[in-house]
Amino acid sequence: MVTEEALPTYQSMGNRAEGLADGTGVSPLPWARWLRGWTAEENRHGDLLNRYLYLSGRVDMRQVEATVHRLLRNGMEMLAPASPYHGLIYGAFQERATFISHGHTARLAGQHGDRALAKICGVIAADERRHEAGYTMASARLFELDPDGMARALADVMRGKVTMPGQLMSDGRDGDGEHSLFARFSAVAERAGVYTARDYGELVEHFVRRWRVAELAAGLSGEGRRAQEYLCGLAPKIRRMEELAHRRAARIEPAMARFSWIFDRPVMLG
Repeated sequence: MVTEEALPTYQSMGNRAEGLADGTGVSPLPWARWLRGWTAEENRHGDLLNRYLYLSGRVDMRQVEATVHRLLRNGMEMLAPASPYHGLIYGAFQERATFISHGHTARLAGQHGDRALAKICGVIAADERRHEAGYTMASARLFELDPDGMARALADVMRGKVTMPGQLMSDGRDGDGEHSLFARFSAVAERAGVYTARDYGELVEHFVRRWRVAELAAGLSGEGRRAQEYLCGLAPKIRRMEELAHRRAARIEPAMARFSWIFDRPVMLG
């Protein structure tokens, strides 16, 4: 919900993409219409999740709203796309990641008897999958038109990892690095099975296969071929790193952390 509520920033980022900007806010160009429609749907997600959390009575909404405020105030310069190619690729990855995480949350909510939350997350997951399809098809077309540019852009995005917008969130109490709010939240999400390292590896594998990166041949520069080689070997590398991380985690005693969002109740990490 924190991520969805920071929508003004994402739309302004999309409108700064070279050659795609909606200078008037009512442009009839396809990209402008898509971005406005996407923003409207994501806004519904934020509103719906916000209402659910408020009515549940299980969350300290003052702290949640403070987190949203800080995320918007602090800015997201590190997430600004380097080019329209980067922006479309990032959009495809981000939407598939949210489709997966909302789907997993729906499953977990159903298992624990919260049918309302299961339905909410299921509906949002379906929206995210449609959004993913849009960014994925646009990227696939660009791979046909400029395979070298897209291969290099995809490799660039992967080298920097797909940084989630929530990485910059703060409730005013968190520390840095592994003690940051996002790091602790991610550890809980991994442990609960909401979004895991395995999901990320499968995400990379999915798009490398979907965009037929291994089949690219004509039109690749030397840098493009190096990007292709890197991308085709990335998923197995991520899987090996995941296995090593699991082995290390098995040898470490799980830590506990408190979250202001849930009235400082302790939660197990990892």
